Amino acid sequence: MASAGILSVAFSSISAAQSNITKSPTTADWTAMSRLPDFSGVWERGGGGGGGAGAAPRGNAPAAGARGNAGAAPAAGAGAGAQGRGLVGAGGGARGGGMSLTPEYEAKRRAYQANPPQDTAAANCLPPGMPGIMTQPYPMEFLLTPGKVTIVIEAYTQVRHIYTDGRKLPEDPDPRFFGTSVGHWEGDTLVVDSVGFAPETQLAAGVPHSDKMKILERFRLTDPDTMSIETTITDPEALTAPYTTTSSLRRHRNWTISEYICEQNNRNGVDDKGKSIINPNFTNDSSTKKD
Repeated sequence: MASAGILSVAFSSISAAQSNITKSPTTADWTAMSRLPDFSGVWERGGGGGGGAGAAPRGNAPAAGARGNAGAAPAAGAGAGAQGRGLVGAGGGARGGGMSLTPEYEAKRRAYQANPPQDTAAANCLPPGMPGIMTQPYPMEFLLTPGKVTIVIEAYTQVRHIYTDGRKLPEDPDPRFFGTSVGHWEGDTLVVDSVGFAPETQLAAGVPHSDKMKILERFRLTDPDTMSIETTITDPEALTAPYTTTSSLRRHRNWTISEYICEQNNRNGVDDKGKSIINPNFTNDSSTKKD
């Protein structure tokens, strides 16, 4: 009987996954795409680029400094801040910024601040997921196709899918690092609702979320090479009020996404107890092992 129950759940999950069928786009679909705002290209959070002939070479751009050691994960001590960037932007940060936390979650934040861990998931190449991945100081590329917006994020080589084919949000979503995202267009604004986030993701450093967290994003162009992203988080267990921030992305028309392999040349390691350490076999500025 137990086996039958397991098989029933398995087939139910497969059936749910197959309920959204990808159809071949028609000429009308591609024509409709041509009327949408131009989100194409590579974008940098807070960058001063803008692309065009006068843009600075990528190697001298602000993001290059941020990605100078892109092959390695953050050091153990810095991992918490990187992972817990959560929604920085307007008033955010490692301390939760303007978030109004419930007493239970405020206690979690204070406990974290009083004794921050030395070993972090980010130090061992686990990506931050949502909402933190959208605040990383690494470029991202938007790809628009009929029924879907795909965001290729350089940090941790992540890919995020936003479905615009009319499907509904799942009632019982599987927990994922990016959640499940469904979007629609309101004029020139892409409106995205996301639910179902993995417990490894955080609102900010030391601030977890409940399984009731929802994220609403509004993407729009404020000029041909500037994108505004307004993000609102609601969580009835963690937040006493919705938390909204606005960030800005700058387009670089002459950039391409670089390869980011976190484990390659990673100076961060783990000891025999699973605690993060700086690997003594690597130098600070070389990908080669010491003699």
